[in-house]
Amino acid sequence: MVKWFAAILGYYLFRFPGAILGFLVGSFVDNLSGGGRAKTVFSDMTRQSVSPADFELNLLSLCSIVIKADGQVSQREMDYVRQYFVGTYGKDKANAIFRTFNEINKKHEISAQRICTFLNQRTRYEVRLQLLHFLFGIAQADGSVSKLEVDKIREIAGYLRVALRDFESIMAMFIKSADNSYKILEIEKSASNEEVKKAYRTMAKKYHPDRVNTENEAIKKGAEEKFKEVQLAYETIQKERGIN
Repeated sequence: MVKWFAAILGYYLFRFPGAILGFLVGSFVDNLSGGGRAKTVFSDMTRQSVSPADFELNLLSLCSIVIKADGQVSQREMDYVRQYFVGTYGKDKANAIFRTFNEINKKHEISAQRICTFLNQRTRYEVRLQLLHFLFGIAQADGSVSKLEVDKIREIAGYLRVALRDFESIMAMFIKSADNSYKILEIEKSASNEEVKKAYRTMAKKYHPDRVNTENEAIKKGAEEKFKEVQLAYETIQKERGIN
């Protein structure tokens, strides 16, 4: 009822544009007074969590972007994603996820920026770090991580608002170099023993699986893997320096 009154008032004040605006505002008020949730673009954008189904589809979309990054769709990379989803969700649910993804993919172009904006509003920073870890795992599935894949994951990291040092720490777990262990702990090779210990405590806390507050099993497993990498990096430096 309110919507019609508002439409008439709007027409009286601002003619036809005012009638449309009044009708929309009145509809919003009617929804609230009726006990239902007002369905506007704002209602979805203010949700603080993402449903498992939405998360899985967005995760799969990012997987697709990374697989296509170097212009070659690697069967081993595709198998990596499929095995991960089947191992995490079971064959039936994984197949259902892939079917839904294929249907959506046919109708809409996949936008990394749009997906990341959606996830930024609904996931914790720790979860987004594990997302990058998972994407690097896909890139490495065919035996090596190409520059184009690194560039694409770096772009995604930017959209996910991941700090550069965190990105480089995760990348060091997949692209080996002489000072890998130090990169993983986000310190310089010249750091003192005390600084090494402090960095390990900080990183262990940051990447502890308990901090990844999500129902998504794929991301939980990624957190466990990354936590092990941090521990291994510290143990490597311990042996090199003889730290107790």
